[in-house]
Amino acid sequence: MTVVDLAPAFTLEQARAAGLRKDEVYDLLAAEEIERVGRGVYLRPGVIDERFVSLAAATAVRSEATLCLTSALAHHDLTDVIPFGTDIALPRGTRHPAGFDHVTWHSFATDTFALGRETHQVAPGVTVAIYSPERAIIDCFRLMHHEGSETAHEALRRWLRHTGSTPARLLRMADAFPRAKLRLRLALEVLL
Repeated sequence: MTVVDLAPAFTLEQARAAGLRKDEVYDLLAAEEIERVGRGVYLRPGVIDERFVSLAAATAVRSEATLCLTSALAHHDLTDVIPFGTDIALPRGTRHPAGFDHVTWHSFATDTFALGRETHQVAPGVTVAIYSPERAIIDCFRLMHHEGSETAHEALRRWLRHTGSTPARLLRMADAFPRAKLRLRLALEVLL
């Protein structure tokens, strides 16, 4: 087996299932043919766009991993804020993977976790989940005390400038988040 036969982001268990022994994985690591990005999580360098490395690695461990909050806003070009770490959400009650540098883990309610969750292929064989612009805006309003009100309001202003952005669609999605809906409604009244 060669490195090319491995997925672009994989766990030690997945490498073993593909026929590699643990010592062979460590040999590949020592030869810099793979990189460690978390405890028991590796990637083939240069295959995945740098913007999605942490998310792809998290997805290799937890398929539910989803880009959220400021990181999702940056992906959708709704903010100029550059987050220090990648914001990744998992369903509440799911254990966060260990050993990831520059990842900020978030736990979102299981009953609304899939709302606005979209999948994107970021490399051959690598599909990741990213919250839609509407969901990212709602989450920023919902968690304004963490994300900051300016980030949430600027994202909403930018989103409104995009063709096809309808406040009614945003408010329908916000029905699942009553606290955020009130804040969104007030912000939309000011902006419109």
